[in-house]
Amino acid sequence: MDISEKLKILADSAKYDAACTSSGVDRAGGHSDGIGSAAKCGICHSFASDGRCISLLKILMTNFCMFDCKYCVNRHSNDVPRARFTPSEIADLTINFYRRNYIEGLFLSSGIIQSPDYTCEQMIETLTILRVQYKFGGYIHAKAIPGADPELINRLGVLADRISVNIELPSQKSLNRLAPDKSKTSILLPMGHITQKIKQNSYEIVKYKSAPKFAPAGQSTQMIIGATPDSDFQILRLSEAMYQKYSLKRVFYSAYVPVGDQKLLPPAGTKPPLLREHRLYQADWLLRFYGFKAEEILDEQHQDFNPLLDPKCNWAIHHPEIFPVEINKAPYETLLRVPGIGVKSAQRIIVARRQSKLDYNDLRKLGVVMKRAVYFILCLGKRAEGLVVTEAGIMRQLMSASVVKELEQNGYSGEQLSFFDTEKAVPTLEDTVKCLTGEM
Repeated sequence: MDISEKLKILADSAKYDAACTSSGVDRAGGHSDGIGSAAKCGICHSFASDGRCISLLKILMTNFCMFDCKYCVNRHSNDVPRARFTPSEIADLTINFYRRNYIEGLFLSSGIIQSPDYTCEQMIETLTILRVQYKFGGYIHAKAIPGADPELINRLGVLADRISVNIELPSQKSLNRLAPDKSKTSILLPMGHITQKIKQNSYEIVKYKSAPKFAPAGQSTQMIIGATPDSDFQILRLSEAMYQKYSLKRVFYSAYVPVGDQKLLPPAGTKPPLLREHRLYQADWLLRFYGFKAEEILDEQHQDFNPLLDPKCNWAIHHPEIFPVEINKAPYETLLRVPGIGVKSAQRIIVARRQSKLDYNDLRKLGVVMKRAVYFILCLGKRAEGLVVTEAGIMRQLMSASVVKELEQNGYSGEQLSFFDTEKAVPTLEDTVKCLTGEM
């Protein structure tokens, strides 16, 4: 099998992994005569129609796998074409693609072959060729292999910019059901080891200038959404716990795409829950940058997201005792909870109001999305001129035009509305911007 055939098979096998984002690290190339840089501005991105980033060379070392995870297209019981790259083939591909300006970095994962240790050793050999032989200083994201020896993970982390361990499913019950070869412990153990190593490395770098950096862009993980009956609340609460315990840079959510007929999984032809994935990303921004707790966004009585509103708007409507807030006096933490005011616009408000009192025109200039914020704020003690505030009116204005039209035509029956059907296959521009920038 030639390289192009291998690339076609193994790039396609890697497409379900969503953890492919900007580098988050400013490390320049380490060799004066080398190539590539992992600086943030050096990672160029394009996005597929479903919002996934496709900027890096994202491939598997092999799609042979000794595990039989029911949700995985590469499970050993699945009848699919198989291929395997050698370490030198992956290194050559990466450098050739980089020189042609196709990519700015590498995302490398693999099926488990022979043993977790052997698989990890093959990945280390690949990255060693890139870093040492080719003196490649570009961004590399590598997947740590659960069950591999901690020393091998240490070596992998020194060579990669970001390292990740996928938790895949939100609960041990779901793992037992769909991935009996895996356990929550085997996944969380290397995740904890990486966390400790990153902390230890931060002290070593301060003490010893020549100390090698370990995963300078941190670690991340991914969960599959829609393959199991776990609720949004369970998923969000798990994400919050992992952010707190493991200091993750990101938790990625991947809508489950049926990859075969499995009795324990949604049947083939079932649409991926893209709206649910979208809502989880929005809630994830609220956890990381807006000071929200999982229990504020969802709770035991409301375990799934409102399909009609983004999580921040939904929270605001259900807390009328907090609003409206005076824009010229509200603290920064309160401003962040106003729909339409993001992190950047809240910071601008704090700076601008030191100079003068702000009115509604000033807020527009500062980047506030007034069509959402206007219902929850006061300027100089007054509502916007001509504004009539009712709960039904606010709901209608906060929903997208496509949803309002669908409600008028069909009524809302309590089922999740699809924002991604044939005529609405792509989120609105505003939805896309909010999901990518976190400005809600």
